[in-house]
Amino acid sequence: MTRTEIVPTETGDARVTWYLARTAQRILAVSHGAGGGIEARDLQALAETLPAHGVTVALVEQPWRVAGKKLAPAPKTLDTGWRGLWPALRKPGLPVIAGGRSAGARVACRTAKDLGAAAVLALSFPLHPPGKPEKSRADELLGAGVPTLVVQGGNDPFGKPAEFPDPDAFEIVEVPYGDHGFAVPKRAPTSQEEALETITGAVVTWTRSLR
Repeated sequence: MTRTEIVPTETGDARVTWYLARTAQRILAVSHGAGGGIEARDLQALAETLPAHGVTVALVEQPWRVAGKKLAPAPKTLDTGWRGLWPALRKPGLPVIAGGRSAGARVACRTAKDLGAAAVLALSFPLHPPGKPEKSRADELLGAGVPTLVVQGGNDPFGKPAEFPDPDAFEIVEVPYGDHGFAVPKRAPTSQEEALETITGAVVTWTRSLR
């Protein structure tokens, strides 16, 4: 069962599409990146899979996306929008996992501790701009302050799994051959369907391990 909710924030109206679990134990609130929306293949796969495992999924569209703008605003504005819709995510009274893909993952990491998130799911965390490993954003990831799962494509130009710091503060799962959008080459020994199964399987297992 799904429902859609418009949530006013300081930066404009956000939109939350709820994929409801019959007996929910927690909520995964996950937002999109700077170059796409909630139609991203990984977000849709999570929304289709997790409710059967007791996790309600809330796919969050930031105000800039709802307004039809093509370019994401500054990180501070993204954080403000995310903070503004958090009360709506907490309203059901369940633990909320803050999640996002790419830029949305950075937002989740930056705000998790202050908002009281139960954990963070970082999909395709942009560890650095492509070709510029010296401009690391590892401090955002390491500063999340809550249990964190990173799901990263093996060929992600924004940071391959081996480039991440020693994961004492987080768990990391590699999607073999996946790029920043978790697309795999047609000639790869792993299919696109298998790549999505790797993502959903890892997230289901991880959510079950959370207290």
